[in-house]
Amino acid sequence: MTAIYTFDVFSTLDGFGSYDGGDWGGYWGKQGPDFLDRRLALYGEEQRMVLGAITFRQFVQLMGPRTGELKELDPVNTQMRNIPTTVVSTTLEGPLDWPDATLENGDAVDVVARLKAESEVPLRSHGSLSLNRALMAAGLVDRVQVTIFPALTGQTGTDPIFQGAADFDLELIESRTLDGHIQELIYRPTLHT
Repeated sequence: MTAIYTFDVFSTLDGFGSYDGGDWGGYWGKQGPDFLDRRLALYGEEQRMVLGAITFRQFVQLMGPRTGELKELDPVNTQMRNIPTTVVSTTLEGPLDWPDATLENGDAVDVVARLKAESEVPLRSHGSLSLNRALMAAGLVDRVQVTIFPALTGQTGTDPIFQGAADFDLELIESRTLDGHIQELIYRPTLHT
């Protein structure tokens, strides 16, 4: 059986995954108890996280390494930090200073194809935009989970989520509204030919 691979990403309505400047705060300042409970539940499920090198470096900077003085984290990030993680990179060298992390050097498509074939638990990747665009083009992404925050970041938005991605048809398989204004949409992508 092949493990389900979910590309999980946060976005503004205008498609940006992050921002530079401004005073938005984390989650664009829009999180509430429904969103936080949902993320805590998602990260509480048995799974393996898959990250690219850039996102991994950002997570270490944001959440702190495995050793030394750990940063105090909210329950959502604490839970995510403790999920078994595979980091796919051609630039990083091990060992990784992160709880339960494995480094896989090599081509991301080959690594994730093998992980999908071997894993007994679902795979989830949060962020890792260029990695996941390549995996989508290779047909390895089973679910695209986009959480849309009610914000437009036309002036400060960075990291357009799907910039440079191939064309895909998306079948909506699940949706929910969190805290009355955050949309979580889960799609099954199919390469548009």
